[in-house]
Amino acid sequence: MSWKHLFSRSLAANPGRLHFAAHSHHLWPDASHDGHMAAWQDAAALADHKWAKIMGPIWSEAQEHVANELNLPDPATLCFAPNTHDFIVRMLSAIPARPVRVLATDGEFHSFRRQMTRWVESGEVVLETASPEGLLSRARTDFFDLIFASHVLFNSGTIVSVLDELAALARPEGPWVVIDGYHGFMAIETDLSQIADRVFYLSGGYKYAMAGEGACFLHAPPGYAERPVVTGWYAAFDDLALPPGEVGYAPDGRRFLGSTFDPSGLYRYNAVQNMLNSEGLTTAVISSHVAALQAQFLEGDSLPDFELLNPLGGPQHARFLAFRGETASALHYRLAGQNVVTDVRGDVLRIGFALYQDRNDVERLIKIIAEVV
Repeated sequence: MSWKHLFSRSLAANPGRLHFAAHSHHLWPDASHDGHMAAWQDAAALADHKWAKIMGPIWSEAQEHVANELNLPDPATLCFAPNTHDFIVRMLSAIPARPVRVLATDGEFHSFRRQMTRWVESGEVVLETASPEGLLSRARTDFFDLIFASHVLFNSGTIVSVLDELAALARPEGPWVVIDGYHGFMAIETDLSQIADRVFYLSGGYKYAMAGEGACFLHAPPGYAERPVVTGWYAAFDDLALPPGEVGYAPDGRRFLGSTFDPSGLYRYNAVQNMLNSEGLTTAVISSHVAALQAQFLEGDSLPDFELLNPLGGPQHARFLAFRGETASALHYRLAGQNVVTDVRGDVLRIGFALYQDRNDVERLIKIIAEVV
């Protein structure tokens, strides 16, 4: 089965390319073009009045799509922003203690690590890291204001499987538990229904939701972080009638809003979600397609000198294969010279799989690797 027709614009834009980096920058399906154009058309037709539509039906539709994917009880707990970093900054600002005691895995993404490192330098944060296997025991043996863990680690593809146990530690007064779902959302089936009242969840449309930039979201449980110190006037939409000098907040996830933003990402996100729904392309269906391609690649034994960090075989798997080897960087650049897009992080080569690939693409990849190693 092939779904290349859903990505005809992106594939035609670079016909010879083999794009095996869907975990990095997922190619945009044709539906995203339609969504992007709809954003422009609304801006042209509605001008100043476009925000009533954006913060009304466009916003609500996007919330419904995310809530359905994650099985969230209440879509109103969701807020959107241009990136997840905005949410992390606002969340930490809502914690009254200083310095903030943070526990995280030792495999978090660069933006989180950089921001935490800078906060440590400034005295705002005391940071401790643990391996994914040791995170829960460390969280249970000491008090932290914030516990932060990726559902799927960006570098190795390791899946953190103790989300329920971490959620059991969460309290409105602390600790707050934050799940970074960027490599899990729409890559592995995720049901937050039993822990939605205790955990924050971050993700966005850039990767497996196929919507591009600008459509990140936060699920914020009621009663947690009710008054972020870093805030913007959009967070007060329900409290614009407050007397001067009082800072009000929306009663739901919108309390994490900032100010004016580019809404086109939400249009693209909705358009892509509607396309996936009409095609019957659930996360489970896409994952099955990807798993078959991953297995085909591994059967080719193309990288015998590399260590596969995330072998197949479990009930869930990242959408990419992570290979560790001394020549990872060199191989990445050799493949780039053949118009094959992969991704390298230090000594780890990541090869990502997606709907816009088929068995012929994997065969071509195996052949090209044999030619350049």
